[in-house]
Amino acid sequence: MRRRIRRFLDHRLALLSGLVLAFLCGLALCAPLIADMLGTDGVTADLFNRLAPSSASNPLGTDEAGRDVLVRLLYGGRVSLAVALVTAIITAVIGAAVGLAAGYFGGPLDSLLMRLTDGVIALPLLPLLIVLAAVDLTKLGFTPETASGQNANLYRIVVIIALVGWTTVARLVRAEALSLRRRDFVRAAIAQGAGPARILFVHILPNCASPLVVATTLSIGNIILFESVLSFLGLGIQPPTPSWGNMLTNAQDIIWDSPLLAIWPGTLIFVTVIAFNFLGDGLQDALDPKALSNR
Repeated sequence: MRRRIRRFLDHRLALLSGLVLAFLCGLALCAPLIADMLGTDGVTADLFNRLAPSSASNPLGTDEAGRDVLVRLLYGGRVSLAVALVTAIITAVIGAAVGLAAGYFGGPLDSLLMRLTDGVIALPLLPLLIVLAAVDLTKLGFTPETASGQNANLYRIVVIIALVGWTTVARLVRAEALSLRRRDFVRAAIAQGAGPARILFVHILPNCASPLVVATTLSIGNIILFESVLSFLGLGIQPPTPSWGNMLTNAQDIIWDSPLLAIWPGTLIFVTVIAFNFLGDGLQDALDPKALSNR
């Protein structure tokens, strides 16, 4: 563990990215406190104060509805980061379950699960997300109140992206499971009478942690982009709930008059995605067993 930490700390970009992400998450968590300090909620419109410049009460100015841009960016970060983290965890769980089952049991089950994975990979992702995001939830049995609730689109995006985003994790975990099931410690566990569940969750899954953590970290950036694209197209998080994607959508009509309204959320999306990618690279170097053995 000390060698892993040392290798991660030696990766300067990954370390800097981790600090940037921690700073952004800290600001997002402090959004209610900052909103109270500024005396605004980021949701209530004030048309007499629309497109106001920076001031002490509005550090980044106001948007087209007179709402504080800074507070909306912080609350939008809470939404975008929460969607990314929750979805990444769900995709990791689904992908790990599929990969473990396919890699350990093999045979027809492996063939069936891998053909299912290939089929999901072959789907045109963005058009599929757009179609699924446009589905009327009332046609699926949900009540109108639930379908039109404030968090309905949030849950919808999490479920949609999770259903199609698990394939990379599944392939990586399957490859590790195929290799690990032939190792001596797994054969020894089988000889001692260990059942499949114990072998999978005690002996194989912990040894798949490195690729699982790296793939999950790298997927967070893509999930943020997907959420932003769907919100930009009007199929994601709906106003007045802010997200970085729908803030870009609202700014596109007045981008020539107030370009900063598009620059701020666009910059945060760019920085967050790049930071997660660098963090994933650093974790990959730190958790790579071959790199540790050569250290």
